[in-house]
Amino acid sequence: MISGCRYTGDVIGRSVVAPRCSRVTGLLVIFLAVESGCDAVVKLLLRYKANVNGPQSCSGWNPLHQASLMERTDLMQLLLENGVDKESRDDFGITPLFIAAQYGKYGSLELLLSQGADVNCQAKDKATPLFIAAQEGHEKCAELLLSTGADPNLYCNDDGWQLPIHAAAQMGQSKVLEMLMSVTERVHNTGRDQVSPVYSAVYGGHVQCLDMLLSGDYSPEAQECPLFECKTPMCMVIQRGHSVMAPLLLKYGFQLSSFYLQSCLEYNNFPLFRYFLRQYCPLPSGEELNAFKQQLSKNHYKEWLPYLLLAGLDPAPLLDATWIRSDNNDLVNFTLEFTNWKRLSVDVEMLLSTHAEHFTWISHKRFASLPSLTHLCRLKIRSLLKSEHLRSNKYISQLPLPVCLQDYLQYSDVLHHYGIARKDDSHEDNLENISQASD
Repeated sequence: MISGCRYTGDVIGRSVVAPRCSRVTGLLVIFLAVESGCDAVVKLLLRYKANVNGPQSCSGWNPLHQASLMERTDLMQLLLENGVDKESRDDFGITPLFIAAQYGKYGSLELLLSQGADVNCQAKDKATPLFIAAQEGHEKCAELLLSTGADPNLYCNDDGWQLPIHAAAQMGQSKVLEMLMSVTERVHNTGRDQVSPVYSAVYGGHVQCLDMLLSGDYSPEAQECPLFECKTPMCMVIQRGHSVMAPLLLKYGFQLSSFYLQSCLEYNNFPLFRYFLRQYCPLPSGEELNAFKQQLSKNHYKEWLPYLLLAGLDPAPLLDATWIRSDNNDLVNFTLEFTNWKRLSVDVEMLLSTHAEHFTWISHKRFASLPSLTHLCRLKIRSLLKSEHLRSNKYISQLPLPVCLQDYLQYSDVLHHYGIARKDDSHEDNLENISQASD
């Protein structure tokens, strides 16, 4: 038999645990009688005016806490008739009603509410019975609490942002979430200094809950969330590796920028990086490129740089001192493949010359010669195509050209030379594949 309480508020930003009590020392006899379910002994003790109040276990429970956990409504009724404090709090500020909500003891909950127990009582960490019922997915209990006055807009943490709807979204309790969406104020949707439940659904990795929120007019952009160091929910998607959620945010109107390409590189989420490019994410430019140059030390350029250049990124701004002096010789050579290397700026020529003279970089022999006519034609044709046409095999494959020239336009010869196998678009567009690849 359980004696004591186990309360776990395992929701974003908090984790409060009240351990189970295994000691018998200090337990009062009536508590033991209730715990053992001995009706006759309980009645006998009550007849002789046994003390039913005050902490009677190592975690501060009284007999009503224990009877509520056991859903012994008959014993609860006896205790209530004999003056037990229905609002008694244990060491964590938890009442018998809270226990009933946490463990889904509907009968106990119904009885306590009928006796006027505080439906909005808060534990020491501010959690409410509705919050814990939402977290644990006890739908009938949540419905009963709401019908008897539970406040879905009562903050359940010290920071003043967390509501029952956040708990339901994070823990994947879709049925409770549906209840709460219709009664929770929308200030958290995009309100400043608030946290949208969209973040909670993403944090927990629950696609169904995210879809429910977005289809219910919660914004995919939400608000900036300094608490979790997230500019938007998409940042959390990338940080948590829940790539399967990215297409859902895009479906409901999330706007990509090159910032998210940068974030993918920061977290080594290359499949999602490539997916964003195919979804027409704007390419980086100007100072935005500096963040990409910081990724050079990771030596993963084959996972992202080819796709950036194939999408139409101008390689010229990349060829600065940082890029050319990187430790990866192949990186410099590969970038030059996307240029007319005989028409580079004077500054770039000087950097390359100095680098070749003082470092171990060895350029390919062909860079000493004029580019072939076919290469120049490739550069010209690609310059005439829009970036969105360059991001997928589909458009190139529809051009009135022999297959060998279509492949050449997509740099198949260069990719093969550098040992780069271009990832198949159809495979990586599969949501499950994206998610698994980023785990």
